[in-house]
Amino acid sequence: MADLQSVTITLPLPDKNILMSEFPACPKCKCEYTYSNGTLMVCPECFHEWNPEEVDASTSSATKEETASGKVIDSNGNELKEGDTVVVIKDLPVKGSSKAVKAGTKVKNIKLADGDHNISAKVDGFGAMGLKSEFVRKA
Repeated sequence: MADLQSVTITLPLPDKNILMSEFPACPKCKCEYTYSNGTLMVCPECFHEWNPEEVDASTSSATKEETASGKVIDSNGNELKEGDTVVVIKDLPVKGSSKAVKAGTKVKNIKLADGDHNISAKVDGFGAMGLKSEFVRKA
């Protein structure tokens, strides 16, 4: 019978003093539940991996100016205006309903609003609701 040897593998663990809220949100899907995998950050929702130092350096000043000026930008970076038609890009759960707004749903005649949900519109089958611009694209 062959002798079996025990092998111990030591993996580097992330710093336990860092809170999850201190990690940056995913640049691709804006998920806030990211975690560190050594030198890279990982998003558990879209599985995007990135180096946070490279993302910080590549952020353009134009994007910062557009956000600061109050423009509403869709998921592709296009500016949205009152009365535009948009398409939902992912299934969105609706509070108080067992149904979700399905990806591909067209929403016509949007109104721009202040706050986290910066689009107000009537969605067929759901009625009036607020949407986040990061989950729609201009039609």
